[in-house]
Amino acid sequence: MPKRTDLHKILVIGAGPIIIGQGCEFDYSGSQAVKALKEEGYEVVLVNSNPATIMTDPQMADATYVEPIEQDTLAAIIRKERPDALLPTLGGQTALNAALGLAKSGVLSECGVELIGARAEVIEKAESRELFREAMENIGLKMPASGIARNLDDVRRLGNVLPFPLIVRPAFTLGGTGGGVAYNLEDLEEVAARGLSASPTSEVMIEQSVLGWKEIEMEVMRDQKDNCVIICSIENFDPMGVHTGDSITVAPVQTLSDMEYQKIRDASIAIMREIGVETGGSNVQFGVDPANGDIVVIEMNPRVSRSSALASKATGFPIAKIAAKLAVGYTLDELRNDITRETVASFEPAIDYCVVKIPRFTFEKFPGAKDELTTSMKSVGEAMSIGRTFKEALQKGLRSMEIGAPGLGYNFRAELPSREAILEALHRPNSRRAFTLRQALVAGISEEEIFAASAIDPWFIRQVKDIVDMEAHIRDFGLANDMTPANADLAVVLREAKEYGFSDRQLSEMWKRPEGDIRRLRKEMGIVPTYYLVDTCAAEFEAYTPYFYSTYETGDELAVKDCRKVLILGGGPNRIGQGIEFDYCCCHASFALRDAGIMAIMANSNPETVSTDYDTSDRLYFEPLTFEDVMNIVEKEKPEGVIVQFGGQTPLNLAVPLMRAGVPILGTSPDAIDRAEDRERFQALIQKLGLLQPPNGTAMDLEEALEVAERITYPVVVRPSYVLGGRAMAVVYDAAELADYFREQVPEKPEHPILIDKFLEHAVEVDVDALSDGREVYVAGIMEHIEEAGIHSGDSACVLPSFSLSYDHVALIAAQAEALARELRVVGLMNIQFAIKGDDIYILEVNPRASRTAPFVSKATGVPLPYLATQVMLGKSLDELDPWSMRKGGFTCVKEAVMPFQRFPGVDIILGPEMHSTGEVMGMGSNFGDAFLKSQLGAGQVLPQGGKIFLSVNDRDKPFLPEVAAMFAKLGFRLLATQGTANVLREHGLEVEEVRKVYEGRPNIVDLLINHEVDLVINTASGKHTARDSKAIRRAALTYKVPYCTTIAAARATATAIGSRRDETHVESLQEYYAREARG
Repeated sequence: MPKRTDLHKILVIGAGPIIIGQGCEFDYSGSQAVKALKEEGYEVVLVNSNPATIMTDPQMADATYVEPIEQDTLAAIIRKERPDALLPTLGGQTALNAALGLAKSGVLSECGVELIGARAEVIEKAESRELFREAMENIGLKMPASGIARNLDDVRRLGNVLPFPLIVRPAFTLGGTGGGVAYNLEDLEEVAARGLSASPTSEVMIEQSVLGWKEIEMEVMRDQKDNCVIICSIENFDPMGVHTGDSITVAPVQTLSDMEYQKIRDASIAIMREIGVETGGSNVQFGVDPANGDIVVIEMNPRVSRSSALASKATGFPIAKIAAKLAVGYTLDELRNDITRETVASFEPAIDYCVVKIPRFTFEKFPGAKDELTTSMKSVGEAMSIGRTFKEALQKGLRSMEIGAPGLGYNFRAELPSREAILEALHRPNSRRAFTLRQALVAGISEEEIFAASAIDPWFIRQVKDIVDMEAHIRDFGLANDMTPANADLAVVLREAKEYGFSDRQLSEMWKRPEGDIRRLRKEMGIVPTYYLVDTCAAEFEAYTPYFYSTYETGDELAVKDCRKVLILGGGPNRIGQGIEFDYCCCHASFALRDAGIMAIMANSNPETVSTDYDTSDRLYFEPLTFEDVMNIVEKEKPEGVIVQFGGQTPLNLAVPLMRAGVPILGTSPDAIDRAEDRERFQALIQKLGLLQPPNGTAMDLEEALEVAERITYPVVVRPSYVLGGRAMAVVYDAAELADYFREQVPEKPEHPILIDKFLEHAVEVDVDALSDGREVYVAGIMEHIEEAGIHSGDSACVLPSFSLSYDHVALIAAQAEALARELRVVGLMNIQFAIKGDDIYILEVNPRASRTAPFVSKATGVPLPYLATQVMLGKSLDELDPWSMRKGGFTCVKEAVMPFQRFPGVDIILGPEMHSTGEVMGMGSNFGDAFLKSQLGAGQVLPQGGKIFLSVNDRDKPFLPEVAAMFAKLGFRLLATQGTANVLREHGLEVEEVRKVYEGRPNIVDLLINHEVDLVINTASGKHTARDSKAIRRAALTYKVPYCTTIAAARATATAIGSRRDETHVESLQEYYAREARG
């Protein structure tokens, strides 16, 4: 059926902020779908609250609403825009749940909007645990024994009949939110209580666990003509019991017999038909019993999912694009495959290589969180690698992780843990299990014992054993033989090592010689990688999209073109502190190069992002971002320059080694980056310009640190040098805390000095983004933070334009930013953090690179900063580009950070100098109150209009509290407080009701929270050793979904926002905001 002509305007809902379980793969699928719909001539309206996405760029959709994804706002947009259809399958769980809400509330039928891509009853049938179970029984497929619970009595009843261990799976949630494994009744009550509060319909399924079974996922597409295609089969390296998002996964499946594979393939297609998915992609998960090959169905997602991004990147088949076209009436046999241009989309992809996805975790950012993997997802990003064998792909994937591992084996001479410790670590799934598996094999533990402890399929264990045996062979060869090119045997061993995926760094460690030597040896012997295409059809047809991976074989599928070209280095796997914002900058660099007629080459290892889409750049290399892999690409392509300032810390760490190897770096010189990062050079720079920085010093050990702290007086901020995202940063109030910090965070002999700065209490922090061409400077945005200095800038809400800074301060900050940019000869973007205390302006840090605020400032001012920065690097001047004339105004924007605390039970939710947020939202409005209110809604905090507010703050904050409390009292809130705080407020003539602290008996404040008697919590921590009391309060507020503020500044902003709330919801698109000033 050709495309529908009765639809003209289509509304697409995005996924909102990036959270664990819903990452930037939905920006990738959403962007692809918007492009596909525009290509077909439809008018597209987009709603998404996340400013760091490509999809919210004003040139993507016809109307872009950067508004919170919640019912009232969506209803207002639908009533204003009157779309013909709503496409909800590309924005993860957020968009699906939002669309179902709109269908149930009657807004869709009132405005005549049709759901396309998935009908409401299809979503219900696949997502509701009960309906899905019935559907599976109809077609004779087995599911694990289970029952549905809607309250704790149901939970106890099921706990008495089903055999433990049990899995808890909440309905309508994402990434296993609120789920878990229970081994006894007590566990079950705790996990199920979390699950019931996490599920929007308070429904959980409690099922018999199939822990230890193999887990297989199928990515399937089906159209109205009942064409059904399996895009990709994915096997989990970790068995059932670990969420697929947290497991190492491999495509295509490696360990099923042909019969088992066909059985699963038939079952997937039967499920698609039974559930009724007929316009798009779905993901179905199966468990396979390793003992007898029994198959059970675990669950299905009737939408484009996290694995769809992986399947698209692994096969080159653009699932989201095809899904969008199926939703508007096409069938698979009418659509062409973009990569081959001659096969149709109903032609099943076949791949002649192996793909491995490895998740990236950041447990170190959450003190108190256990490194333990369950059915609730905890990873914050992932890397994908491609090789001709599983061994090669696994080692390439591990060196893409940036966790200090150059492959599977490293630190080869280290002592092994005891046999017991190894088996214990294998038994309990955790983020380092692949490395433990290697240790077990090195220690001589048998394959059977390893399988019994870990339930990892014996095929994978044998593959890893091959790598370990090869390791021993390589090491022994290096000790016993002549290691010069004259030895013909060396070439054989070296080539074999590279085929097994060993990196030069691993070889240099085993052979005890510098990495450069290994590289030279390799090149003299002609052992260099060749590049193969990702072509969807195992090389049966010619592929048109240049999308490459490296391998050590004899063929070659890369035709190097002789033209102007530039290589962009991406950011690698997402992690806290380095997320989608940097990918956004890389994409814009690619667009700018293409528009300038220069070939854009992207190197990146992250499968979730737009930068690794097959049509973003002219060439894509899916490779780890290590010196060795990047140099291989540079030597093959010989670009005129490399861009390192857009991918965050990852490419910056490569800047100096690349420069030393003679590679031309575009933009700001690596020396300027060093001037800003190196403490002493930075101090000299500040003094040269006559600027201020907080008193500071450096120390290599505790004694030196105590001396520095005495000199500059407590409180001080301590942190290691060369880190991103405030890794291991802390505010210390006395000598005892400083000693604790050194004991817990600092190695015996640190490589780089520990930095110690005076902590400016109650100072206003300001972030500035600027663009420079080495002569002129454009100050792009001066953002005022809502939280005070001392809270990491990535976790703080910030406002543009600033709302409380004096005119003089703004002018001074702009002048200082310009002076710094000129002195550092910045060519491209830079970011500076200032703190204002009284009338003094201090400089906290300078980063001569794109920062995580670049996309926010670009959206908030209408000036595409990374795009212009790329043009500047290519030699354009700011006078020619004239960013000043592009600037839009007449409205206020607030960026708010979104935290993942829900995923880490037992972690305190207080903010500090270490970054915790996984993503951000933007609120736009005519004034600060409107914009802040929208940013809170977007971040999932629904602010109350009245009711009871609980206040409890530490002594340092008490002087500032009465003013804030009075604001809430004026809005009609009733104040509750514990004794100490209540007395302070009464002295200021406020009426307060006293409540008990946790240890003062019952009913206490936590009881009130659990009973939903409190509508808003304001609670600040008291120093580092927070009383258990206030931690319990904050944890209860989080669990029972009570909005909370953990700083006085946030409380003040919240009061302003509640005060500015109007009865009707006002919505405006980005394009309308940009046209405001023109209208005057």
